[in-house]
Amino acid sequence: MSKKILIIGATGSVGSALSGLLKQDGIDAHLVAKNKDEVSKLSDKYGFSHTSTSVLDSDFLEKIHSDLNDVDIQGLAYCVGSIDLKPFNLVTKKDYLNCFDLNFFPVIDLIKKFQENLKKNKSSIVLFSTIAVKQGFPNHSIISPVKASLEGLTISLASELAPNVRVNCIAPSLSKSKMADKMFKNPKITEAIAKQHPLKRLGQGKDSAELAKFLLSDHSSWITGQVIGVDGGRSSIG
Repeated sequence: MSKKILIIGATGSVGSALSGLLKQDGIDAHLVAKNKDEVSKLSDKYGFSHTSTSVLDSDFLEKIHSDLNDVDIQGLAYCVGSIDLKPFNLVTKKDYLNCFDLNFFPVIDLIKKFQENLKKNKSSIVLFSTIAVKQGFPNHSIISPVKASLEGLTISLASELAPNVRVNCIAPSLSKSKMADKMFKNPKITEAIAKQHPLKRLGQGKDSAELAKFLLSDHSSWITGQVIGVDGGRSSIG
């Protein structure tokens, strides 16, 4: 039976870059994204299977499982994210619940659904956090604690699912992506943000995707329970 890497959020900057990198290495994948046209086009480009669904849909797990047609999963990358910025005095409970609904709860559902399959194949799970968990920024009081919960889940599951499943988390800084497009419309602001990183540039989807590919592979077979920054040095020497 063939084995595939399951990529959730496949049409984003990281997910699409990861898809291309896996294709280059001859690794099969199943792509999941909410935009039907985009995910269909991407899957056709690389010859991958796909599912068009949103993780916010109540039946998203059933759709994925049905489209996989009992194919074995040898890895899972959850590349879904959001940029939830708001002054703290305007933050509501609903803001937190919406952020958890997108960034946290689907991860739990996916791992539970495919846990036995992942264990059987001695698989790797890659999640995505943010530099904002480690380094404080104004207006990040929604996304930071939610992603911090994801980092805690990473470490807990790395312990609980060892030695059969490895679980790691990537924490990028602000990178060029569809989500961040509005923030980069002003060239001066873009340049200023880039200069806040010791490496003096903004990240690209491929920067995080390269690490994700490594963590999904056997080349990282002795790495688990780690939160690794891909941030141009900003979290440690910025």
